[in-house]
Amino acid sequence: MSHMPDPTTKAIEKACETAEEFTRVFYKQVDNSRHLTSKLYLDTALLVWNGNGITGSDKIQKFLMELPSSNHVLKTLDAQPIADSLVANKLSYLIQACGEVSYQNEDDQKPFQETFVIVAVDSKWKIVSDCFRFQVPC
Repeated sequence: MSHMPDPTTKAIEKACETAEEFTRVFYKQVDNSRHLTSKLYLDTALLVWNGNGITGSDKIQKFLMELPSSNHVLKTLDAQPIADSLVANKLSYLIQACGEVSYQNEDDQKPFQETFVIVAVDSKWKIVSDCFRFQVPC
């Protein structure tokens, strides 16, 4: 009797593989080629950066360009598929990334958490929503 893999398990594995590839590209671009980062966002994307909301890829690009140079180091990563019925049958994933970031002219590394919702558009992954937050004690 052959055992077929559970479709849910395969979908989760695919989400995790995509998350690894996507975050590698995303943080490399933010740290080294930030001027190109808007290409990763949908035109209508939302970024919430430490409580500051920015809508639209052009405004997100402008905001990110105003931040000091950065170096992100990922520590943990998780992902899951989003049910087709919730996203108009477009392949979409929820990605949770945690790590440390250091900024130019700052000695310390700050822990951060970032949550992405990405969607497949013309065989490319685009960010629908991006929520970045420093992890500091309340």
